[in-house]
Amino acid sequence: MNICVLGLRGFPRVMGGVETHCEQLFPLLKSIRPRDSFVVIGRRRYLADRKAEFLGVKVVALPHAADRRLETITNAMCGVFYARFVARAELLHIQGIGASIILPIAKLLRMRVIVTYHSKNYEHAKWNWIARAFLRSGELFALRFSDHVVTVSKSVERELIDRFPMMAYKVQFIPNGADHFCSAPGSHSPDDQLRKYGLKKGRYVVAVGRLVPEKGFHDLLEAFDAMDASDCKLVLVGEADHQDGYSKGLRARASDRIVFTGFLPQGCIHALLRDASLFVLPSYNEGMPIAALEAVMAGCPVLLSNIEPNRALGFAPKNYFAVGSVESLRDKLAGDHSAYRVDRSSILETYNWKRASAEMNKLYASIEEKLRAKHGPPGAWKLRFLVSRTARLRRKAGVDAQRAIGCEPFDHARREEGTRH
Repeated sequence: MNICVLGLRGFPRVMGGVETHCEQLFPLLKSIRPRDSFVVIGRRRYLADRKAEFLGVKVVALPHAADRRLETITNAMCGVFYARFVARAELLHIQGIGASIILPIAKLLRMRVIVTYHSKNYEHAKWNWIARAFLRSGELFALRFSDHVVTVSKSVERELIDRFPMMAYKVQFIPNGADHFCSAPGSHSPDDQLRKYGLKKGRYVVAVGRLVPEKGFHDLLEAFDAMDASDCKLVLVGEADHQDGYSKGLRARASDRIVFTGFLPQGCIHALLRDASLFVLPSYNEGMPIAALEAVMAGCPVLLSNIEPNRALGFAPKNYFAVGSVESLRDKLAGDHSAYRVDRSSILETYNWKRASAEMNKLYASIEEKLRAKHGPPGAWKLRFLVSRTARLRRKAGVDAQRAIGCEPFDHARREEGTRH
């Protein structure tokens, strides 16, 4: 089966939870389904090479608009035609509701479609009302036109079933994994990271994510400034996809106590998390917070806002604070950070990539079975074409032979009509 993945920036080493999800999942699916062709369609702005391969998965960089509001939809428009006419995709796997706006085109092009619903993007503060309307349309198209909708959060699965009861049969929860962070990837030494940013082991707090309003880093900065701990630092790991007033305003608050590292590879992030006293995720909106799971796997205590997707991870109440409340966050930061440590083994039982890939493989297998039932086994259409072509040639040869000896060609249609009467 030919499979195309659409809706992400690309991978490997591209910042974002969706990108981490795809980087971990699709190479595993390729190992489970070696006969299938996997093509990931990314965006040129984030990928160094136009065409590349990562662990058996082909990665293609296609063009898109420079404007962040049009980036996803323009890349998706290019991608859906590339998937059908270049990659000859039978299955299109769309990541996120933004790219789902092209679903009617995908169905007209006769492709099966799975949508992985990562988060309610229309709740993000960076979008204006027009962009939010498009994103809501993408959500509606995902439920209406796709063959299956996969959610990475149990809370999102429940909400979609409540809002779209007629489409409940399409919706399935398959969680993200976290085991890729069980051991330090790469060759990055924790001591190197501490020296680079002037940090002391156990005397700094880490936050990881894009510098966008929905991540709530402005609340974290205010709460941290209000803390009476001059020997403790705050490290913000991440960058903005598009520099704007918000990201520039955050960076303007850099000081001896507040460090912005920009985008870092996983090995460096793991090294920072291992020796941090606390990881904080103050977000207003999430799908499945992979960054929090990575922190738990690195052995770092975690503190999260109490939005539903974060609470769905099942941590103890002490690991949460009231979203948007600087006072609540400040009080938690002033407490004993070691009290926020989470048992890794309990998380691994649910959040592991082997389980996620096995569940996704079942979904792929069900689609492949339907395709085989409709079209027959691979190559069957070629056999049908050859049989039909041979029959036509034989009939034509018979007609030519009859005409050559002066006979009227036998009319099969007339014979069938006479038989019915």
